[in-house]
Amino acid sequence: MPRHRHALPQLGDDVFLTDGGIETSLIFHDGLDLPQFAAFVLLADDAGRDALRRYWQPYVEIARGAGAGFVLEAPVWRASPDWGARVGYSVADLETANAAAIELMTELREQFTDEDGPVVISGCIGPRSDGYAPAELMTSDEARRYHAVQIGQLAGTEADLVTAMTMTHTAEAIGLTQAAVDAGLPVVVSFTVETDGRLPSGEPLGDAVRAVDDATEAAPAYFMVNCAHPTHFAETLRSGGDWVARVRGIRANASTASHAELDAADELDAGEPVDLARRYAELRESFGHLTVLGGCCGTDHRHLAAIREACLPAASA
Repeated sequence: MPRHRHALPQLGDDVFLTDGGIETSLIFHDGLDLPQFAAFVLLADDAGRDALRRYWQPYVEIARGAGAGFVLEAPVWRASPDWGARVGYSVADLETANAAAIELMTELREQFTDEDGPVVISGCIGPRSDGYAPAELMTSDEARRYHAVQIGQLAGTEADLVTAMTMTHTAEAIGLTQAAVDAGLPVVVSFTVETDGRLPSGEPLGDAVRAVDDATEAAPAYFMVNCAHPTHFAETLRSGGDWVARVRGIRANASTASHAELDAADELDAGEPVDLARRYAELRESFGHLTVLGGCCGTDHRHLAAIREACLPAASA
């Protein structure tokens, strides 16, 4: 059984909402410059922090209106040593940024009252290499050492857990999970898949989930799928085995395009929010344990509002 099942209310039966594609929203809707796709650089000044507050506010209101739980995913997907160095951040600078991100999430959590759903704060951990096409694959030991830096920084904050987002291969997910266990933080692992339902490394999704569980004594609290459209992974889930029960969250892309197509695109493909939400609802009908629902590239608060309406119709009414 998974080790970390304490203090994570999203492990129950109730739906938890989260945000959409923060980087694509800030770049394409708000016209902000995010070097290396790094939203954490906005935490460096008042104007950037205000931009993040404006981004988050519609999501907070949607969650409060639904009476649903909410996962505040801190904007630190790129706030790890290699990516930080690319934008001129030292390890000490990254510690300040990771702490500031959790402080902002704590501020947002204060907007929720006792009558609203429970709110948890997650520190988002991204892959060391590219999330669409990793240039190199680490061993689990290398990943454990690399991710221990950021996870250690987040362990000293009010983060309730860390979420490894857009994981592209199992060894990195294993090492990152081990680093979280070392730091005493609950961890969620979210894989991305290509249009064929396999990880960018070519590994089948089910094999990846089992490999991480086998190597870590099922340490992740649960697994997710992100940065892929439901048409890319729905049949993989439906044809899967017992491992599917370990997948409790979806943060899908708005677009049906492949990673390669999205990487080459000059314009944002926001897809169809209502159609995306319908696909979420269909997956929820098949897999009631899918309790964490949000978006990834191309999605914004309109998509989350549609997901709320499709998956929480009583609250929307």
